[in-house]
Amino acid sequence: MSDAKALLILHGKQALNEEVREAVKQQRELGWELAVRVTWEPGDAQRLVQEALSAGYRMLVAGGGDGTLREVAETMLEIGADATLALMPLGSANDFAKAAGISLDPFESLALLDEPAQAVDIGMMNGRPFVNMATGGFGSRVTASTSEELKRFLGGGAYLLTGLTRFAEIDAARGRFSGPDFEWEGEFLALGIGNGRQAGGGQLLCPQASVDDGLLDVCIVPAPADAVGTLGTLLSGGLLGVEAVSVSARVPWLEVEAPTKIDINLDGEPFRSAHLRFEVRAGALRMHLPPDSPLLLRNAEKQ
Repeated sequence: MSDAKALLILHGKQALNEEVREAVKQQRELGWELAVRVTWEPGDAQRLVQEALSAGYRMLVAGGGDGTLREVAETMLEIGADATLALMPLGSANDFAKAAGISLDPFESLALLDEPAQAVDIGMMNGRPFVNMATGGFGSRVTASTSEELKRFLGGGAYLLTGLTRFAEIDAARGRFSGPDFEWEGEFLALGIGNGRQAGGGQLLCPQASVDDGLLDVCIVPAPADAVGTLGTLLSGGLLGVEAVSVSARVPWLEVEAPTKIDINLDGEPFRSAHLRFEVRAGALRMHLPPDSPLLLRNAEKQ
């Protein structure tokens, strides 16, 4: 393993994380040349990816949450990098990592560098990439408005608490959805376009999604008469309830037209738009995932 080298792009909030420091030390003792660079301000992740590639690194590690993963992946895609990517999950929710079966232990996540990289799909929304999921409607406003302090203390439960305190603000968005062999129009409370399976701190919106099937999974929760009850089911993780009330599809692309701007959360980054086009870039990124990852299509039949 003496010729193995990788660079960890670490979110600045984790610079003093002793578990991360110990994991890096252990990886180096195993013979890895593992460099670490820390982000400080917006744009750092992109710059560090470019510097790593210029320095000859062909294995990168995103150390942070879903947003850090998206930032690093976005730059790799823009450059057309001939490099592979691993994830050290250090966010408050770690939705992609949990669905993919990536250990939340820093050392165990680094061990995935020894696994062959898998070609995975990347979702696109209006030309912006996402690795995990795009969510829309009330649920995405909850995610965007949940404070960093609350997430630090409660993890994924912070999103539920924020949602419960904002029930009075519930209102439905309206949209017209169209894709290959799929049409739906109406008012909806929540929307999930999944390359991965869950968002918002554990809300399993697209339970059958795979990251290497060349398709995006769609979950639309229509606005019923009992909006509070339905959103309560969604936020509390009631999977069977969500599947019972949702409209679902699996498509390579999806167009959304709305009379007013829809709140969208793209792997942690908020957007607002009335015209959305989602599509998938099949096999656009190579990631180090567990061989038995539930997100890989070859493992779907075992679930």
